[in-house]
Amino acid sequence: MRALLLLFLLFPGLAFGAASNVFTSPRDSVRLISASNTGPDVQLALQFQLAPGWHIYWSNPGDAGFPPGITAAAPASLGPLGFPPPELFHQGPVTAYVLSGNVLLAFMAHNAGSSVTATASWLVCSNICIPEHASFTLPLPGGPSAEAALFTGPKIIASPFPATIAPDGTLTLTGPTAAQVAAAHFFPAAPGMLANGAPQRLAFTATGLTLGLTLAPGHKPLTGLLELTDPSGATQALTLAPAPGAAPAHPPYLLLAFLGGLILNFMPCVFPILAMKAVLISRLGGVDTKIRHEAFGYTFGVLATMLAMGATLLALRALGTAAGWGFQFQSPIFVALIAWVIFALTLNLAGLFALSAPAALGRLPVQHSISTGALAVIVATPCSAPFMGSAVAAALAAPPFMALGIFLSLGLGLAAPFLLLASIPRLARLIPRPGAWMLWLQRALALPMAATFAWLAWVLFHQTGTPGLLLLLLGAAILAAALIRKPLRPLALALLLLLPLLRTQAAAPALTLPGATPYTAARLAQLRAAKTPVFIDLTAAWCVTCLVNEATTLKNPGVEAAFAATRTALLVGDWTNKNPAITALLAANQRDGVPLYLYYAPGASTPLILPQILTSAEVQAALRGSR
Repeated sequence: MRALLLLFLLFPGLAFGAASNVFTSPRDSVRLISASNTGPDVQLALQFQLAPGWHIYWSNPGDAGFPPGITAAAPASLGPLGFPPPELFHQGPVTAYVLSGNVLLAFMAHNAGSSVTATASWLVCSNICIPEHASFTLPLPGGPSAEAALFTGPKIIASPFPATIAPDGTLTLTGPTAAQVAAAHFFPAAPGMLANGAPQRLAFTATGLTLGLTLAPGHKPLTGLLELTDPSGATQALTLAPAPGAAPAHPPYLLLAFLGGLILNFMPCVFPILAMKAVLISRLGGVDTKIRHEAFGYTFGVLATMLAMGATLLALRALGTAAGWGFQFQSPIFVALIAWVIFALTLNLAGLFALSAPAALGRLPVQHSISTGALAVIVATPCSAPFMGSAVAAALAAPPFMALGIFLSLGLGLAAPFLLLASIPRLARLIPRPGAWMLWLQRALALPMAATFAWLAWVLFHQTGTPGLLLLLLGAAILAAALIRKPLRPLALALLLLLPLLRTQAAAPALTLPGATPYTAARLAQLRAAKTPVFIDLTAAWCVTCLVNEATTLKNPGVEAAFAATRTALLVGDWTNKNPAITALLAANQRDGVPLYLYYAPGASTPLILPQILTSAEVQAALRGSR
């Protein structure tokens, strides 16, 4: 006993290993620890050691879960739990903020005395969620604590940067530069502030950075945690309460959208529909009233469908779904339905069956014009015209009223040729009068329509494999029999029975470019760390513009030689089916659809974004550093 007393006198700084009892389960191990054993006010912490694949929830759990809580027996009282920066956890449409691994939730205990008794509760989740609770007793015998070193991790500090939040969700920080920040994410302090799963778009200005957030309807004043990642991968968490700011001045996105829609008329997706409409106009014999009805009906169909598509896209993103332009083509059911519609049009143009609607000259119902306009919008989505990428990205970051205005401008551009006919019906007289040429043109238009059906069949094969392709062809055979033989028309209802059988299957990316490898964030980081130039091609099987660029530019011998000469790594991201990693990369570069072409020069902190319509000269100039 005397020897022990002498030891304490000789080493007064000896740490006491005070620790509470430990709660253990196959999922986690939890205990109460202290930074100091000297009261009455001491810093304590709940320490969680979570098994791989299990997590607990942050102070704001997001779309699901609840955070840990702790209470103490009198006379002690406890301050609020302090939480480290969370991780994003996505499961279907649900986005949560979670903590995993070794987690320390620190807090202050007041009037602690010689020990603290506390009861904690928490929710631990993996594929299932299990509520847990435990009581802890922590002795505080005085002197330093053996666990004090656990409290010395990275600290969360108040942001030194002035910050504002605009009504459209644009968070602006004055100070940080692209050389200092490689990534950023804002975690709201409470539910009801943001759409948790919506992408956050990072961009840089002359004075700092902006982060495009999706504010929740009727949201509370924005506060939370901003996590900044520098180019080396180190992170710093800042508490942030941005002041309200004015909405940023938008470039003329309405004009860009109109021009993009106008150019869509000459893209391979839409041109056959446009030619079909010209044939119908020629049948009206130059009667101004009938031409106006046709043109206005078509325009109404285009605008109504474009607004419906835009509203659906905005609603999905507000609910946290990372949807982008052309998102509907990621559904095999949608692809099959459109393929069958195109197949029916092919049979009609080939003369194998006639529409049974009252289609005598001049008496085509306005419903036909509206449906043609709707079809034009639907088949246009796999194409991307110049100016469209910026306009659609701006729409998805803008307030709803502005966003719908951009989609409306896109539709007006698409409908512009027929709006012009409605305004000046005499222009229709420039179209040749009905005659044998119309029959030949209709038969000729059956060829691109058949090619479109074959392309959609290839897309479905890419999504679902051989079973999905066989179901599509079986449905086409049933549809052909029902349309060509009137007594068999009820057979068309069988198509509805085939749709539920279509299922997306995971498929390896279609790497048709020589030397390409699949895109992953880890592979990109590895190549950039090695100072290797990187070219990224974000594509999809249903994206016509992507396929044209691949065939005419990326497979050009001169471009392939430039890739080899500059030793540029080529990464391909396939967005045919939903892929969160590719959606995140699109959002990080303020894009919401494919194609997207990025070039990272060696050592560059940000990529060069190439045009959506590629040329060999532009790609080679980028690779050789002259662009």
